[in-house]
Amino acid sequence: MKPFTFLHGVRLCTFVFATVKIKKIRFKDPFGHSIAMKRIVIFIFGLITYYRLNHLNKLRIEGVEHLRDLPVKNVLFVSNHQTYFMDVASFIFIFGQVNNRVKKISSSFWTLVNPKLNVFFIAALETMKSGILPRLLAYAGSVSIKRTWREGHKEIKRNADLKDLDKIKLAINSGWVITFPQGSTKPFIPGRRGTAHIIKDLNPIVVPIVINGFRRAFDKKGIRTKKLGTELSIRFKQPLEFNSKDDLDDILDRIMDEIEQSPKHKAFRKFTT
Repeated sequence: MKPFTFLHGVRLCTFVFATVKIKKIRFKDPFGHSIAMKRIVIFIFGLITYYRLNHLNKLRIEGVEHLRDLPVKNVLFVSNHQTYFMDVASFIFIFGQVNNRVKKISSSFWTLVNPKLNVFFIAALETMKSGILPRLLAYAGSVSIKRTWREGHKEIKRNADLKDLDKIKLAINSGWVITFPQGSTKPFIPGRRGTAHIIKDLNPIVVPIVINGFRRAFDKKGIRTKKLGTELSIRFKQPLEFNSKDDLDDILDRIMDEIEQSPKHKAFRKFTT
């Protein structure tokens, strides 16, 4: 509200003009996906995810307190990877619960009516185009990029596509982004330097996630259930701080250690087994 003062005769008069901001309704997300379609996809797959996490299996969540005060954008979640789709579906479902300030996370499905829409996940372009189901799931927030190390079953080497980097930057500047540094569901393989580049160049808030049990409960794609009653766990760790002076290898090493996929964790798992 801005005051406007003028002289009327011998009186000094002041008027206040009120400016009303009209919120623009968005019909598409930053990548051109229909918001209405996105809501439908998240609702349908969210119901399936809720049932699989809470009834077919038993989900345990830790560290939700680290999500409560995160900003609405510029947040990067880094996680180990056990299935193509069920990992991401679980995160999106949980983030919706946090967004609606549910106390007991994953206990209800009503939050699917009001999901968190600015959640995106980085996925291989060939994976998201491999069938009708992946194409539908892409509407939930896929940032589809070309792999630089593999195409199909062939090992390749190519530079990152600048358009892909712009997509990732747009996603982080628009909301929360999920990525899997290993780029594979195989455990304890080295992480890709692309994640370190994202952190160094864009300086997002980085939240590590450690998941377990998904590989036992579901098939590789996360579509078929292999074993009922499996104990699933998702652990959100305290956000990490980096700066532009950090070395890429140091960033990647720290990330891999936090998601418990570094060599020392592999050795520890073998020892405990």
